Amino acid sequence: MSAFDSHTRRLLAQLIGFDTVSRHSNLELIDFVERYLAEHGVTARRIANADGSKANLLARIGPAVAGGVVLSGHTDVVPVDGQPWRTDPFELVDGGDGRLYGRGSCDMKGFLACALAEVPNWQAMALTRPIYLAFSYDEEIGCLGAPTMIERLMADEPTPAAVIIGEPTRMQPVVAQKGITTLRTTVTGREAHSSQVYQGVSAIHVAAKLVSKIEGIMQELIDEGALESVFNVAHSSLHVGTIEGGTAINIMARECHFDWEIRHLPSDGFEALFARFSEFAAALEGELRQRAPEVSIVTERLIETVPALADRDNEPALTLCRYLLDDPDVDTGGVAYATEGGQFQRAGLATVVCGPGSIEQAHQPDESIEVDQLAAGERFMRRLGERLAE
Repeated sequence: MSAFDSHTRRLLAQLIGFDTVSRHSNLELIDFVERYLAEHGVTARRIANADGSKANLLARIGPAVAGGVVLSGHTDVVPVDGQPWRTDPFELVDGGDGRLYGRGSCDMKGFLACALAEVPNWQAMALTRPIYLAFSYDEEIGCLGAPTMIERLMADEPTPAAVIIGEPTRMQPVVAQKGITTLRTTVTGREAHSSQVYQGVSAIHVAAKLVSKIEGIMQELIDEGALESVFNVAHSSLHVGTIEGGTAINIMARECHFDWEIRHLPSDGFEALFARFSEFAAALEGELRQRAPEVSIVTERLIETVPALADRDNEPALTLCRYLLDDPDVDTGGVAYATEGGQFQRAGLATVVCGPGSIEQAHQPDESIEVDQLAAGERFMRRLGERLAE
């Protein structure tokens, strides 16, 4: 690897060395990045969470003028518990196969390392438009950190022209993503001996009807043609991940709850899809209360809706990506997973998702990033500086 490549690699190793699984604090990593930026004359601002245990970091390189570019990435990673790693997940390991291994190598500390490695060069270029580093916390558990950082950006800085979310896309611009909402539905029934099926109401049986309805809603969407071909799953998806209830095989269950999600197309939205479920649940609850007035079906959001990223109003960001990739005809696409892109778009900023590495490596044991992808990320950052110094 070249000396420049080695700088990126060293930074990636340092970033991976911080265990920033979402259940832990990210402040040691934030301290490190803050010191690194200060060494190169860049002042960063922290935007902490309510109890101060985690923080976003927002930094500007270049003048305080409109037309800048935001490079957005999250600092947290998913857990490694129970995964059969062959190496220490919090140590960057060269596999000798053109890949570097470690938790967060592709999702998404590789992007952070590429951006940080270029900071000294950006500082030396005398940029005419700024580059913002917007590093967030708790993206992996619901994009919780970004909203306050975006608010600070919009309140304190001239309006940027483009936002690039550096999730791993193999350096292909992504112009659309689904939104996501996670929910918990709790069913309360009436206990009775299992031989007396008309004396009680099994919360488990009621939950089963609700789960079947959730799957049925997807088929309704398909039948209605509510499809967007940019996604590999072309319709909004609804999925039940866990279910728990009951106390014994011979007792009609008093309680059952299940956790589920709605990943909605930009054109669908969460509320319209949830209304289909809630109308069915209300009708079912009303019917069952004729037999047992204490029956209830209650659904709560576990995490507030992460908005979808729609393929609209993104021309400045997409045009910039095509220039930086030196490919005016580069393919664009959509992804089913959630990112912070929709949150930036909601603030009125032209946004695309584009970063090194493959999403197929994300969240896996032995997560890795190809050295060639890091090199592509480095070229992208270098050309960004050249563009904004014109």
